[in-house]
Amino acid sequence: MKRYLPFLIIIAVALITAATGLWLYKTKMRPAPRREATAANSLPQKEEGKLGGPHVRGAVNAPLTLEIYGDFQCPPCATTTVVIDELQQEYGQRMRLIFHEFPLAMHAHALAAAMAAEAAGAQGHFWDMHDMLYRYQAVWSKASNPERLFRAYAESFGLDMAKFEAAAKSDETRERIMAEGSAGAARGVVNTPTIFINGEVARGGFTQDNLKTALATALSAKPKN
Repeated sequence: MKRYLPFLIIIAVALITAATGLWLYKTKMRPAPRREATAANSLPQKEEGKLGGPHVRGAVNAPLTLEIYGDFQCPPCATTTVVIDELQQEYGQRMRLIFHEFPLAMHAHALAAAMAAEAAGAQGHFWDMHDMLYRYQAVWSKASNPERLFRAYAESFGLDMAKFEAAAKSDETRERIMAEGSAGAARGVVNTPTIFINGEVARGGFTQDNLKTALATALSAKPKN
């Protein structure tokens, strides 16, 4: 028995290594959970295949609601989005995020970018397009034909391209964005980014420290009757 023991050990190690490798491969290849509609206590991003509705990340019962009116071609919006993503990681289920479209006329490609985001959202990928547009803002915002890049982003998500292109050009999409912008203007929104925390407009620069202070103040505030 002792004579065969080294061989048995080698075989056992080989089996364990193979099993571990298979597990790691399956874990690596497993699709990542979609960011739009996740846990049962989260709000869905949108109904599949429909335009309209809020763009939401986070738990429905979160004590903190941060709303941002954003323009995808606005550089401060891109910077602020990074800060908000970090805060959402930190606050977890205590904070939910709502994004509102507010493309500014001063930005030549802002409306087209918003329409691309809405078209992706109609197939359940608003947040993917949202993140991509801000991540590569410096690229597409300088392009003479940014729609080509928007289509490339959409293809990377595996979208139905015929549906995406139709939605990205439709009057319905444009009207939905304009209506959201008008609703923002009625709340006093003039430029981007504009942030509301639990319904109150946030003032000052949107650094991580300033926003954390505003969130802490909102958490400690007494609920309104």
